[in-house]
Amino acid sequence: MGAGAVRLAAISDAPLDLDAHLRAVDDPHMGALTTFVGRVRDHDPDAATGVVALEYSAHPDAEKVLAQLATAAAGESGAIVAVSHRAGRLGVGDAAVVIAVAAAHRAEAFEVCRTLIEAIKTDLPVWKRQVEADGTATWLGLGG
Repeated sequence: MGAGAVRLAAISDAPLDLDAHLRAVDDPHMGALTTFVGRVRDHDPDAATGVVALEYSAHPDAEKVLAQLATAAAGESGAIVAVSHRAGRLGVGDAAVVIAVAAAHRAEAFEVCRTLIEAIKTDLPVWKRQVEADGTATWLGLGG
């Protein structure tokens, strides 16, 4: 297999569009397509009250880093990747991360998708501030 291709890697203040990611990886040579959507949930084990919002802040180089992470995750698999991460204030249910991966076979598609989300969580220079129902707000480390 050849090197993977990153067709979309974006940090956006606008709502993320899963269909746009699917279109970006559409390829008749690929027999498998996986997606991952990370959403804002209404709770956190460390929160005293319910979660009402997450506020994401991104380093100016975050989009460049996201593209590098996607390229590394695709590696030599031949997979095609589209990935976006939100910035700004997101409410419960909003998509914070969207990944679409097309590959010749399902194993590669799942592997690239999982490798990428794990890299985003640890290496993407994006920080989140969790806002709870009682007004408490807590900054939560690197990644999404």
